[in-house]
Amino acid sequence: MPTDTSPGPLRVLVFGAALRADSTNARLASLVARLISDTGATVDLAAMRDFDMPLYDGDVEATEGLPPGALALRDRLEQSDAFVISSPEYNASVPGGLKNAIDWVSRVRPQPFKTKHAMLVSASPSLIGGNRGLWALRIPLEHLGTRVYPDMFSLANSYQVFAEDGTLADPGLQQRLTETVSGFLSLVEADVRYVCLERRWYEFLGDRTEAAVTQRAEG
Repeated sequence: MPTDTSPGPLRVLVFGAALRADSTNARLASLVARLISDTGATVDLAAMRDFDMPLYDGDVEATEGLPPGALALRDRLEQSDAFVISSPEYNASVPGGLKNAIDWVSRVRPQPFKTKHAMLVSASPSLIGGNRGLWALRIPLEHLGTRVYPDMFSLANSYQVFAEDGTLADPGLQQRLTETVSGFLSLVEADVRYVCLERRWYEFLGDRTEAAVTQRAEG
């Protein structure tokens, strides 16, 4: 008897990395989640407060294991095909809470960031929109094997750019964000739908040694 084997909708975790409830990064995360949902994908919208955890401490890990917040983030990453982080910029770099969460979750085996697709966005009242923080955020994620989408979206003057309905007041900016999200989802869908293709991802450009690489050759 024939069965329906078509894959379900894409599953995408979206979360704002600012702790402040009315952060513009929370608003940007909500907007990205709406754009993703409009494509028919399933969205898991989260906030950093959902993943409360202490500062990473190897002694705590050895005696108590991973904290519940880190395990919760691990679970939601594993349930998703991809994730989006909307991150503020603190002193031209990554917010401490976000970096701490990445450090804790990186201790899980198997490591849940590996081979996941990610898109990075930011909102800031500054004129560069938090872009320096996103470049810094790429480093730990790519080191852990995350396939970070090349195009990043940084929203400058973030206190003035949101319309009442939560979209961006500037039609050009709204269109660019929509196109960035669409391109990202197309890449994720290709990877999820066509897993029969073999892919090799090297941690360092030009690395052709016998070091372990991520391989996917699923039939």
